[in-house]
Order: sequence, then structure tokens, then C-alpha cells
Amino acid sequence: MSSGKQETAAVRVLGRWPSPFVIRVLIALGLKGVDHELVEEAAGNKSELLLASNPVHKKIPVLLHHGRPVSESLIIVQYVDEAWASQAPALIPSDPYARAAERFWAQYVDDKFPTAIRVLRGRLDGDKEEAAAQVCAALQHLEVAFVECGQGKDYFGGDGVGYLDIALGSHLGWVRAVERIAEIRLLDAAKVPKLAAWADRFCAHPAVANAMPNVDRFVEFSVKNDGVLKAASANSK
Repeated sequence: MSSGKQETAAVRVLGRWPSPFVIRVLIALGLKGVDHELVEEAAGNKSELLLASNPVHKKIPVLLHHGRPVSESLIIVQYVDEAWASQAPALIPSDPYARAAERFWAQYVDDKFPTAIRVLRGRLDGDKEEAAAQVCAALQHLEVAFVECGQGKDYFGGDGVGYLDIALGSHLGWVRAVERIAEIRLLDAAKVPKLAAWADRFCAHPAVANAMPNVDRFVEFSVKNDGVLKAASANSK
């Protein structure tokens, strides 16, 4: 994941490993074979580099390419695909309709998953049954989208991992972790068989395995940190 070089890497990612938004950037870079360095941000303490690189939102992830910042994870994935267009695979469909469909569903994922998952983790207050129902309903829609976008192949992107695979797949670490934490079933093979099989394929992909830690690490992080982070957030309001 890191270039290991003494000098400043040409490509750096400002972020924290548990963030699905950071994970999706690391997956995209890994798929393109781009050497990069993950610069870990401390929890609750935004670095001067982050504030200077993303002065509008002041959030991770930020991609620094030869010092020039790109913010917002889905925008970064698109940037990676375009900046390294000569390096396979192509992450975004060439067909305008397919491209629009994947962008629609990627935005849907980010509308439905992050807050619900934080509730299920215990990171945010909220009705856990309602949060689980929201995720399950979203997965049902995405089961249909998988058929439409993937056209019977292994991934949303067809034969290989693409933009929508990365957008949804980056949440899988936490989806599987909250299944344990909240003792629920979200990716139920009986209800969303195609997505469940896709999730196993996606997580086994080398570029994904290198970027996304195993479920145990997410669970351990939640147990150790979510209560503390929740209290800190409440105290900062």
C-alpha cells in the first residue's frame, strides 16, 4: 500500500484505514497499479496538510498527485481512471448510458449506507432496526442493479471490477462487521444471492484484499473506538 520511498511519494492519500471512502481510493489505485502512500490522519485531529489540501470540506480522503489535491472519494476514483487511462483496467464504462447508470447507483449507495452503518455500529444514535431495514432494502435494489449493470457477468463493471463495484464494495468491510456487532444478517444469500456471491468475489480480488482489512479488524476497531468517538462528537457540538 505504501511506496516505502524516503522522498515524498508522487501519489499520496490522506485518510484513515477504517474509512470506506479511503478504502475505495486505495482499491482504485491498486487496480491501476499506481504506487502510492497512505498518510494516516489521527482521529479527531485534522492535520495542517489535510486542512490546506481540502479547505472547503476539511474531510478525508484527499488524493495528492504531485502535490495537487483532489477531494471526494467518487471524484477521486474518476480522476484515477482518467489520470492513468493508459493503464488497464478502465474503471468507468465507455458507454454514456452505462456510465450514467453506475454513477446513479454509486450516489444511491452513499445516500443509503454510511449513516445506517454508523447507527448499527453504535457510532450514532438511531433506531437500529430501521437502519438495518434501510440497508436491506437498498441491497434489494442493488441486486436488481447488478443484473442490469453486470449483464450476467461477475461484476457490476462486467468482466472486471469497475466504478460501481468500488463504490459499493468499499462498504463491505463495515457491512460484514455490523452483521457481527448488531447480530443481524444484511448480505443474506437467500434474499440477495447475486450480491452475496459478488461480495465474496470482490473481497477476494487482490487489489481489494490489499486495501481492505479483514472483518475482525473492523469489529475490533468498533469495539475499541466507537463509544469514545461518539462521546467526543457529542461534546464537540
